[in-house]
Amino acid sequence: MSVETPRLGSILPMPLDEKDLKEVVEKSRDWAIMHGAGMRSKTNFSKDALYFAPFVLIPSVFPRREFYKALELQLVLNEMVHWVAHNRIFLTEVLKETIQVDEFTGNLFKIYETVQDEGITQPISLGILRSDIMLETSCSNPGKNCLRHPPYCCWKQVELNTIASGFGWLGPVSAMIQRYVLQELGHHDLAANLPENNALEGLCSGMLEAWKMYGDIEATILFIVEDVTYNICDQRFHEFEIKRLNPYVKVIRKTLTEIGNEATLGSSNELIIDNRPVAVVYFRAGYEPNHYHSQLEWDARLMIERSQAIKSPSIHYHLAGTKKVQQALAKPGTLEMFLSDSGKIEAVREIFTGLYSLDLDEFGDQAIQMALDQPERYVLKPQREGGGNNIYGEEIKDAILKMKDSKERSAWILMERIHPPISSGYIVRPGGPEVPELLDLVSELGIYGVIIGDSYKIYSNRQCGHMLRTKTSTANEGGVAAGLGALDSPYLVD
Repeated sequence: MSVETPRLGSILPMPLDEKDLKEVVEKSRDWAIMHGAGMRSKTNFSKDALYFAPFVLIPSVFPRREFYKALELQLVLNEMVHWVAHNRIFLTEVLKETIQVDEFTGNLFKIYETVQDEGITQPISLGILRSDIMLETSCSNPGKNCLRHPPYCCWKQVELNTIASGFGWLGPVSAMIQRYVLQELGHHDLAANLPENNALEGLCSGMLEAWKMYGDIEATILFIVEDVTYNICDQRFHEFEIKRLNPYVKVIRKTLTEIGNEATLGSSNELIIDNRPVAVVYFRAGYEPNHYHSQLEWDARLMIERSQAIKSPSIHYHLAGTKKVQQALAKPGTLEMFLSDSGKIEAVREIFTGLYSLDLDEFGDQAIQMALDQPERYVLKPQREGGGNNIYGEEIKDAILKMKDSKERSAWILMERIHPPISSGYIVRPGGPEVPELLDLVSELGIYGVIIGDSYKIYSNRQCGHMLRTKTSTANEGGVAAGLGALDSPYLVD
């Protein structure tokens, strides 16, 4: 990132006084761990031990205008994804090349075709979505709403997640940590500019709404989890919040392996686990190839899709969240298939950065040449969630040269890289120094949405909370669970 990159201001003069910094870092570490902002260690794993999740000490500046614009647009994005997920012709056409070369997406699509051909047992889907965005400092194709002055001109969408939209707890708790820090530093008044964040309650209310629609008070909510859970606080706080909102609803946690060994389908295709029907299946795992170790896990996924349980996501929502589908939505004329209001269409189109197919055709060849000529301008993305899978910079050229003459390239898309403004701040990490270094940082804002509906009607559609992840300005990836980013919250400025 060049030194000329525009900068956002800081809410406090930087650097902080060293004595004050050391004291507040020590206190905030303890505050974080004692209030549930924790994770299990990947290097020294123990179910009995927690480390605090990395966090940014002082909240990062974010323009108020753009924040509320993103909140408002989330309802439109929810609607768009819902209708995309229910369009079999579109999904089949868009993914036809990808499923030939990407085994994981191909396996998902086989399940999709199977349940479509058999007839959908449960028509209702629960969409728990998150749209990730970044401020942009240099639009190559600015829209009418772009500002023409630094430190930014607009914001662009990084991706739209339809599965494992985590941090419903860690997003809100980051603001709690930072409110505490501001109070300790004597700046109580500044906390008023940290926006309310109801992500945990909003996401859990969506699950309970779907549970109620299922219509059986004895039915449970099932969390599909990994074999080893590191992000345990975030998951458990969802479970605890469901119990707080409705003490009579039982939440159970199972891996796909356990589902394969223990679950059955009842006479009316109820998903039965522990002798009780399951009303809602919430996937906190199942979105990466390493979550499927054998045919047993794939059989479990098919059983879930065949069942009466309301899925989050259903298999069609899962496919609608692939990068290939997001790239296809950016093509001229596509949004009109799913949104009828011209204002909504224009608003969505303006947040897309350049997205390009790498299929074996004329347009794919053009994108290949663009990536080879200027690899620093792009990100190479596979059909994956979870972070750590993208390719950047000069490594793009190596990857492209290896696959440019093979069908494998159809499993990837090319995205124009977003150049966000830089801010200054401190990241507090487990095992880090008592006095952290002042760093150049960039942030990514995630907006949550919940939508419930079937192929004919949307029953509920709302925006519910946000999260902010921040990383050093030189880092490519920024996943907190992967150890690359840090929890943060937006400090709104005019």
